[in-house]
Amino acid sequence: MESIWSATVQLPHFPALEEEIHTDVLVIGGGIAGLLCAHKLQRAGVDCVVAEAKTIAGGITKNTTAKITAQHSLIYQKLLSRFGTERTALYWQANQDALEAFRSLCAGLDCDFLEQNHFVYARDDLQALEKECAALEAIGHPAPLVQQLPLPFPTVEAVKFPHQAQFHPLKFLASIAQGLTIYENTPVQEIENGFAATPKARIHADSIIVATHFPFLNKHGSYFLKLYQRRSYALFLENVPPLEGMYLDAQENGLSFRGFREGLILGGGGHRTGKAGGGWQALEQFSNSHYPQAKITHRWATQDCMSLDGVPYIGQYSAKTPNLYVATGFNKWGMTSSMVAAQVLTDLITGKDNPYASLFSPSRSILRPQLGSNAWEAAKNLLTPAPKRCPHMGCALKWNPQERTWDCPCHGSRFTENGKLIDNPATGDLNQPK
Repeated sequence: MESIWSATVQLPHFPALEEEIHTDVLVIGGGIAGLLCAHKLQRAGVDCVVAEAKTIAGGITKNTTAKITAQHSLIYQKLLSRFGTERTALYWQANQDALEAFRSLCAGLDCDFLEQNHFVYARDDLQALEKECAALEAIGHPAPLVQQLPLPFPTVEAVKFPHQAQFHPLKFLASIAQGLTIYENTPVQEIENGFAATPKARIHADSIIVATHFPFLNKHGSYFLKLYQRRSYALFLENVPPLEGMYLDAQENGLSFRGFREGLILGGGGHRTGKAGGGWQALEQFSNSHYPQAKITHRWATQDCMSLDGVPYIGQYSAKTPNLYVATGFNKWGMTSSMVAAQVLTDLITGKDNPYASLFSPSRSILRPQLGSNAWEAAKNLLTPAPKRCPHMGCALKWNPQERTWDCPCHGSRFTENGKLIDNPATGDLNQPK
């Protein structure tokens, strides 16, 4: 199982840290969020080090669909009801700024950056699309409804965001990693009093950014209550008609489409981690039905941290942890959210005002309906008898037959059949019988 991105690039490698060092800022995590933070900080004149537990872009980043867009499904009607016009407009502007930052940065890089229109389509619920257009009109950024999409099934209409973009995320990271100070195979095991402990050394830092997808420090921030994770799946199809534009179903478990070179990335089959879902089987059935001549050359899956209110957590890790920062809860939109994180955190660390900092603050209210659902899921699985339990907080693990993994329905940690850690927030393998 390998993504089309991993199969078409050679990433640079970096040494492990074996001696005590000092830096202005330590970034923990070498995915796109961590590397963009380091890149922005370095350009701001800040001494910065990245510590990656394994290899850069070796986790969630390599499995994205790599759409760069401010259109995050039908998010704006939801934000308008939760936050009002001003803060909803800030969310749009933050992500549009992120798109433009990518456009500028990618102009000098070999990363297959391509401007594309993005569409959120509906097969039957026109009213939801109309509500989204009304919300966008209310915040001063109207978007048109369009018909006649080049998809292999009928749709009622779609909301169109013009001049968005797509790219090759690993080619992009291979370029920006050059010139950064990165240590691979350097897992951070503890953070305390201005230093981070790794297996062979300490890193002393004035500020620390946790960009590990799901934050691994449980004693601050309550991220084990504020986040849950969802799996989604992708196939790369060859011998299919060329597709202009990027497309996403307005329904949560619908299908995603975007072209790459001469092929098509088909995404979908999603479900909460630890629950049953369509997976690759649903995508294969769709491909067989609608693209009968297609050849499946790559398949992969990814995992996304979902926040309580649809907005990422970017800023101070908690109200009680000065100089400790976090970027998480990207809600399936990791490309623009990572760039927003880099811009917001660079400003916070360098003492500049950022117009979006309060919107993304991790210390905002957690009184959202999803909080009860997360708490119930955790309580239920803590009390469920099971042969294997997650070392993160002790929840019962569920067997995932499609991927042959042990998955945690509470917080999303995943392990191989033999107990090796795949995805955090757990930081170690399962205890295996001797």
